[in-house]
Amino acid sequence: MLGNRALWCVATMVLGTASAVTAEDDVSFGVAADLFSKYIWRGQNVVDDWVLQPSASIGYKGLTGSIWGNADLTGDLVDDWEFSEVDSAVDYSNTFPGQETFGYSVGLIYYDFPNTRWDATGEVYGGLTMAWPLSPAVKWFYDFDEAEGSYVQFSIGHTIEKIRQWREDCYCDLQVGASAGYAADNYNDFYFGLDDGAFNDLTLTAGVPFYLGSLTIKPSIGYSVMIDDDIRAATDKSDNFWGGVGASYSF
Repeated sequence: MLGNRALWCVATMVLGTASAVTAEDDVSFGVAADLFSKYIWRGQNVVDDWVLQPSASIGYKGLTGSIWGNADLTGDLVDDWEFSEVDSAVDYSNTFPGQETFGYSVGLIYYDFPNTRWDATGEVYGGLTMAWPLSPAVKWFYDFDEAEGSYVQFSIGHTIEKIRQWREDCYCDLQVGASAGYAADNYNDFYFGLDDGAFNDLTLTAGVPFYLGSLTIKPSIGYSVMIDDDIRAATDKSDNFWGGVGASYSF
């Protein structure tokens, strides 16, 4: 079964990483929780009300294992405070040898949907990042189980650093970003009943992270719109605005 195999792969890599390192090694840990007025995924309105999204990660020299969940707080999709999604992921990110401009990432994501009628699925992905103005990036995802199709995300972003600073380790930035997603015919057929490739969604985001030592508090807003007319017709809510606040701690 895909779920057991994928979870075993994630658990083996994460635990193997943790057990192979010592206190002197460059290991990082992180925990986070985000509170949002909606859960929007690739332009799709998954939960149209307040959600809580906790996560945890462990990283070692570019290799990161993480787990992320979405809890429905108001019973819009599942019962109050139940999890409608739990994702496990393994990612490796680095720059290409001999330079600092071009980076890459590869990884695996396993999507589980407890308390829903949806089947679990898995994706592999690969991405390219560029240390240029606006930080352009492209990331290709391939769902190898349920959708058996590709989704490609193009993104840009910019950070204005230290728009306000109180101490050396106490300041805030301004972050803005935009992304557009293109999906192949199999992907769109699975999610929307559209047997054609198309540019699916455009998403705009803005946030102001406050850095307080190892703690980060980030209020943010987002807006997404489904681009293709046929996909808009196939979605109940094709334009979405949401906001929220997140907290993360690294050690």
